[in-house]
Amino acid sequence: MPISNPVGKGEVEGEGESSVLKSFLAVHYVNFPDSFGTSGDVKIFRALILGELEKGQSQFQALCFVTRLHHNEIIPSEAMAKLRQKNPRAVRQAEEVRGLEHLHMDIAVNFSQGGLLSPHLHNVCAEAVDAIYTRQEDVQFWLEQGVDSSVFEALPKASEQMRLPRCGQVGDRGKPCICHYGLSLAWYPCMLKYCHSRDRLTPYKCGIRSCQKSYSFDFYVPQRQLCLWDEDP
Repeated sequence: MPISNPVGKGEVEGEGESSVLKSFLAVHYVNFPDSFGTSGDVKIFRALILGELEKGQSQFQALCFVTRLHHNEIIPSEAMAKLRQKNPRAVRQAEEVRGLEHLHMDIAVNFSQGGLLSPHLHNVCAEAVDAIYTRQEDVQFWLEQGVDSSVFEALPKASEQMRLPRCGQVGDRGKPCICHYGLSLAWYPCMLKYCHSRDRLTPYKCGIRSCQKSYSFDFYVPQRQLCLWDEDP
């Protein structure tokens, strides 16, 4: 049975009552074994970035990053279904901090054909029709699993992208550049805990371990105005 487990984190700028919510992140871990086997699991990062209206920006901009979900990244779906949060208002602290992962997203996903990759993509990425990105290495894996090539669209070659500047260094909003977006998952269930008991010969499941992880995405945009949040430090 397909599952979609969103994990969200808002990034806040400033302090106190005047704080402004700048973006919202949701991560969907999607399993669809009926499509082409459990090895075809997909992870979808969806980010909604709020615009600054006083600067002439749109109300918000949506991005979707689609990668392969490896089975050691999150607890099994059957364990997730049994989760019971005793105190839903508690602020959770991750027990393990995992390293920063850099991802270069060099392939675009065709929204109209995205259902062939994941039946959830149309709903999750409905606001990011022209801003859905993935990686060549993940595309190669999915193609080998039988996903139709019409799902994916080529972006400028890596050699061409290497010659492009970072968007934060480009003043002309009509020029192409390489955009950067960073995000952090403050807390997500990453593995099961096992306990030992004198009454049992083997370890048994006794809880869930939580992790924190950060990601850094680089991707091509045809115009600087599609990446206004990326400013050169």
